[in-house]
Amino acid sequence: MTAWTLNDIERAIRSSWGVDTCAPEDLALWRPDNPARGQCGVTALVVHDLLGGELMMGEVHVGGVRTDLHWWNRFATGIEIDLTREQFGPDELVSPGRPVARPARPGRLQAQYELLRDRVAVELARGHSRFPLPQRACA
Repeated sequence: MTAWTLNDIERAIRSSWGVDTCAPEDLALWRPDNPARGQCGVTALVVHDLLGGELMMGEVHVGGVRTDLHWWNRFATGIEIDLTREQFGPDELVSPGRPVARPARPGRLQAQYELLRDRVAVELARGHSRFPLPQRACA
């Protein structure tokens, strides 16, 4: 069991986002005034590392055309946490999500995930140094 609150985790994640943790396909859209852009996959994995639950995936549509996928978290209580929802503009619609299994092997976002995971661990350790972030592989 961790000693972190959801507020601690959210603060640590939001302060750890950067262009270098953004998904490659979203780099052109990432801006300091929209730091959540392209962070959904790695953020959902870090939240999963810390709190468990299910990974959720939905489709992003613009004008009825699927343009991307979006990731967030759902817990056993049914509560869903989506720390990157604000990345989308009014023309981008996210479909209802479905639970997906966490991929077992590292994937294309491994470097971004490890960077975000490590930054979040440093942020959380500032107040809770006895609780290291688990080491997990990314999709």
